[in-house]
Amino acid sequence: MTQKAVIFDLDGTLIDSLEDLANSVNQTLSEFGFNTHEINAYKYFIGDGVKVLLKKATDYKESDEIIAELHERFKVIYKKEIDTKTTVYEGIYSLLENLENTDYPKAILSNKPHNFTIDCINKFFYDFTFVNISGQKHTIAKKPDAQAAFLIANELKKDVKDIYFVGDTKVDMQTAKNAGMIAIGVLWGFRDEKELRDNGADFIVSNTNELYNILIS
Repeated sequence: MTQKAVIFDLDGTLIDSLEDLANSVNQTLSEFGFNTHEINAYKYFIGDGVKVLLKKATDYKESDEIIAELHERFKVIYKKEIDTKTTVYEGIYSLLENLENTDYPKAILSNKPHNFTIDCINKFFYDFTFVNISGQKHTIAKKPDAQAAFLIANELKKDVKDIYFVGDTKVDMQTAKNAGMIAIGVLWGFRDEKELRDNGADFIVSNTNELYNILIS
């Protein structure tokens, strides 16, 4: 049987970063005189990259110039807050340890800016080996475009049909489908089962044991 590989989303899949992201955006909005939002509202703002997050938080009413100013300030605030409240989801460390013990190829693809993605991996997952760690870069189209997923597939040295893509939002499921990969939606993240199924999830899992059993099957 051909050994498969896995690409993980980061926020909402491996780490619960909701509160740090929400607090950082709210501080940014407050400094610029915008209304802030309840933390849970950010479950539906996150997933498409920071600029889209800021557009959603300002109700799409602001110019690109204002969004760019908010973005620059957010980066300063979030860099200080990136691990204040963020935690690793239950079972994730055990899952990664089990995959590591079998030399299962792993990668990460996030729409979080690349430098923040690297910061999170260095903070929470420094003990683990990933073939590729990719956050959002200006030179590569962000998810759900499949460009970055294809680049990671080449590095994993796997056919796309032998790669699982694990995430918690429609963006992740769409990325998997656009790349021809196997989409696994997790229910412990920021979105619900309906969104995941409506956007092509091949599997839905509610805990990491279920996820592990699929990955090694």
